[in-house]
Amino acid sequence: MRIANDILIPELARLLKEEKEVRFTPSGNSMRPFIEGEKDSVVLAPLNNPPHKGDILLARVQVADRKTFVLHRVLRIEENEQETIFVLQGDGNLQGEERCTIDEIIGIVKHVEYPSGRKKMHTSACLWQCLLPIRKYLLKIYRHTWLKWCY
Repeated sequence: MRIANDILIPELARLLKEEKEVRFTPSGNSMRPFIEGEKDSVVLAPLNNPPHKGDILLARVQVADRKTFVLHRVLRIEENEQETIFVLQGDGNLQGEERCTIDEIIGIVKHVEYPSGRKKMHTSACLWQCLLPIRKYLLKIYRHTWLKWCY
């Protein structure tokens, strides 16, 4: 069953504020190959410490002329005198970045699970970020091979 983000996200935020972990199945392909939308599940935890580069965050961001929610990885952290900005990008995205402040972060991904419940390894995310120039080709190979074998 699919639940609209405007209903789901506030409920996730409420549970996280109560210091509970929550599991849900995200949609979309922006986090391929580390999160396969509508198949893999993510376990979100409350944000008790500032995030680091490489962490995956659920955050409210400005996209064009509206606010929306994304589940993306911290690409870099920019600090100025007023605030810290977390620059996010989906692993499956070849361009485009989102920015959020600490107040716009809803939760942090503790781990990702295959549909079987087995935890996914995501330790190679730093390498994946370095491969941005050739991601287009790697994602194509992933879609035509790995997805067919694992899902």
